[in-house]
Amino acid sequence: MRYLLGVDFGGGASKATLLAEDGRVIATSTKEYPTYYPQSGWTEQDPEDSYRALVFNVRAVIEKSGIDPADIAAMCLDAATHTAVLLDEADRVIRPAIYWTDKRSTRQSAWLKEHYYERIYTLCCNMPDVMWTLPQIMWVRENEPENFKRIDKILFMKDYVRYRLTGDFVTDYIDAMGSMFMDVPRNCWSEELCGLAGVSLSMLPRIVDPTEILGPLTTKACAETGLSPKTKVIAGATDTVLEVYANGAIEPGQMTVKLATAGRICPIVPHMLDNPLLCNYKHVVPGLWYPGTGTKSCAASYRWYRDTLCKAEKLEAEKQGVDPYFLMDQAAAGIPPGSDNLFFQPYLQGELTPYFDPALRGCFVGVLSSHTKAHFNRALLEGVAFSLKDCYQVVQAMNLQINQARIIGGGAKSPLWRQILCDMLGIELVKTENNDSSLGAAMLAGVAAGAFSSFAESVERCVRIEQVVKPDPENFKIYEKQFTLYKQIHDALAPVYHAMEG
Repeated sequence: MRYLLGVDFGGGASKATLLAEDGRVIATSTKEYPTYYPQSGWTEQDPEDSYRALVFNVRAVIEKSGIDPADIAAMCLDAATHTAVLLDEADRVIRPAIYWTDKRSTRQSAWLKEHYYERIYTLCCNMPDVMWTLPQIMWVRENEPENFKRIDKILFMKDYVRYRLTGDFVTDYIDAMGSMFMDVPRNCWSEELCGLAGVSLSMLPRIVDPTEILGPLTTKACAETGLSPKTKVIAGATDTVLEVYANGAIEPGQMTVKLATAGRICPIVPHMLDNPLLCNYKHVVPGLWYPGTGTKSCAASYRWYRDTLCKAEKLEAEKQGVDPYFLMDQAAAGIPPGSDNLFFQPYLQGELTPYFDPALRGCFVGVLSSHTKAHFNRALLEGVAFSLKDCYQVVQAMNLQINQARIIGGGAKSPLWRQILCDMLGIELVKTENNDSSLGAAMLAGVAAGAFSSFAESVERCVRIEQVVKPDPENFKIYEKQFTLYKQIHDALAPVYHAMEG
């Protein structure tokens, strides 16, 4: 029996999945690490945390499974898009990686929109925003000139970790698209766009297909991870596309609804969709795209709420041996749909679709003395769902033929949240058993290594439907009325948030 290893690096943790070639998940391991907020609006990660998490998780799944590491045919990594790791000539990390939700490059992004919008959209298939690497590197050049002068290589998070494993200075075409340095129609780096940030082409990695076989693993990497030098290392891709793939969304007409750290709604189509409110990316399946709408603080909002305002629930959960989210959901389930007109807007780090406004802030609105903690729990779940409804309306306006929607992401584990989102969108949502990007990475490793003859075969073997969630018509009516108020709250408060930004 051959095995396949996928490792994901997310917003707050890394997860590894060990997959058998017959489609069974043999073992998993998760290792949390911090995300840092050194100033208001700044978000950073330490690349060393990702590498340490990989070592921990790989050793853990090998130990749990009891397999011979030499039987791991291939491994593949993935991570969030736009998170650039800057290295000097000695391959030392120059500064913490600016995470994609960071807002510090607001001025640089606005300048790009004003002066280069049409050219960037033509080359990148996307419009400038603070999340892209281009304005982030412009910020580093303007505000940390000494660090900028030291840049010898620019890698993205999964590529940095893989560079530590194999020495390959490469990235895949999907992560490259997320940089805003790429000429997408020509599938190469754009000297013109790189010049806007003072980046030379030599600083950027070679662009390859996600299924390209790299390596081999170095002797040092094998000693640190416990892996065998026989294991092939695959180029990999970004977290969202591998979640999409892990849920079996590999055909036009399918759509994914992502309830993770960030949220996205992505239809599967055979070409780019010409709409600046969408983020356009190619799929790992050749010939397909997964353009999407996005909300920045999806499950991240619930995590913030848990860590900031639910410390009693965390203590009680520890006593009971359950997840704090279980207790939070349990309380929220006792509140009627609409949370008695208590609203939450999840703009904790600004917002993407449909506003693309980094100045927006999160808020609870409509608080009454009759509201309990449970009301706040449910209002938060509903507020995130409202933000995804905002995203869904952009997709609906494209008049696409959507045959099926699959729900993905860590938030999809919550039955209550799944139902709220289903009721709010008014569509059936299909949940699969194992649906995170580490599974998708393992599946991609299998396609690249020949364990699966095609993407379709990998889905047939590995993807299993767990539940089909159906919308409640009465709840849909309630949420339709509330959505109008949700939009009005945004419109009323947006000028206030801009005034706060100065």
